[in-house]
Amino acid sequence: MMNVAAFEANFDGLVGPTHHYGGHSFGNIASTGNAKQAANPRQAALQGLAKMKALADLGYHQGVLPPQERPALWLLRDLGYTGTDQEIIASLRDTPQGYLSAMSSASSMWTANAATVSPSADTQDGRVHFTVANLQNKFHRAIEHRQTFRSLNAVFSNPAHFAVHEALPMYAAFGDEGAANHTRFCHDYGQAGVEFFVYGRQHWGGQVEPTQFPARQTREACEAIIRRHGLVASHTVLAQQNPAVIDAGVFHNDVIAVGNQDVLFCHQAAFLNSAQVYAELTDKMGGRLQVIEVSSNEVSVADAVKSYLFNSQLLAKASGRQRLLVPEECKNTPAVWAYLQRLRDSGGPIDELLVYDLKQSMQNGGGPACLRLRVALTAAEAKEVNSGVWMNDRLYPQLCSWVERHYRDRLLESDLFDPNLLVEVRTALDELTQIMRLGSIYPFQLHGRDE
Repeated sequence: MMNVAAFEANFDGLVGPTHHYGGHSFGNIASTGNAKQAANPRQAALQGLAKMKALADLGYHQGVLPPQERPALWLLRDLGYTGTDQEIIASLRDTPQGYLSAMSSASSMWTANAATVSPSADTQDGRVHFTVANLQNKFHRAIEHRQTFRSLNAVFSNPAHFAVHEALPMYAAFGDEGAANHTRFCHDYGQAGVEFFVYGRQHWGGQVEPTQFPARQTREACEAIIRRHGLVASHTVLAQQNPAVIDAGVFHNDVIAVGNQDVLFCHQAAFLNSAQVYAELTDKMGGRLQVIEVSSNEVSVADAVKSYLFNSQLLAKASGRQRLLVPEECKNTPAVWAYLQRLRDSGGPIDELLVYDLKQSMQNGGGPACLRLRVALTAAEAKEVNSGVWMNDRLYPQLCSWVERHYRDRLLESDLFDPNLLVEVRTALDELTQIMRLGSIYPFQLHGRDE
């Protein structure tokens, strides 16, 4: 790991054993387009782990966040189902197609939606603040926030350094999708930066909205997080995402823009009033912001969505330049790959490309940026993070072996009714909490297997 006073750590979501293609995410073209295909949970988890280990080997601080318990039996009991867990699952055969699938979604793997994070350098009380995302726009994601809160508290448990806030109220006016619509710019990770909040609509007083797909993030949610985290106006910028790109399948801002340190890499169609957005960011960055704007002539919005060009990771290098980590789909999209080659060779801030196979995640609508939650930490704060979650030469083989033993290599929606699957999932998660030293964080551990 890089030995510096402050740094950005990535906490990737570990793909859960019930990873399947349910097609629940209206507005996410990849999700709905691949619905009902056979998924490979084992391959999905191993692909994600391989990326995590590769970044750790490059010297980056890389953490792992656990999957959630699925199917959500605790929720089914809240909805009036009774009997043993197995009886409840069997009874769902009489419900509409997709009901159990939504209850079994492994979507918590995309930890860019876990929370919005403000580092201690930005907050008035000098602590790292997390606000768990409510994800109220989609049922299969709206059920995540309670477990996310428990998981984050198990990883960032010291209240002297960390403040983990529960999700905003579960109302449409405060729709919050987490860090997928938030970027932090800075000149040094340990110094105060500029936090950039992007919203799709304004619930009160807004005028322009998408017409085909929902705008999931509201301005009101962004403003609430700014207040919660104790951020100051001189170091925050709010911008509206272009409704036209939401209707083109850009369901989160991280599908059309990515930033790191003093670099913003985005499509020209990403924001409403782009020039004004760039000007405000540049001014609050002290006049030093490098904007790499990709024109529609170079890469169409359709190709950006297809390849997830901007759902990439910008990674700082010791040289002062940046690596760009992209999914393999970028290499398979001719216009995108040609552009990336020109970008790498242009002499600009991005001078290296890393390409990874994340097909299992991509087919469900999530690329490299979706899989990670970015947390800027000081060295002292990093010591307070649960040590069992850091990716290293010890944890990687343990987790790979764990996946190989517990995960299936093929899963269809119909397989969710298999009574053995619930046992497999809970056995796996029970062991995982011991490997990662997380304690009892899952409902079945807290309340028992059959209530």
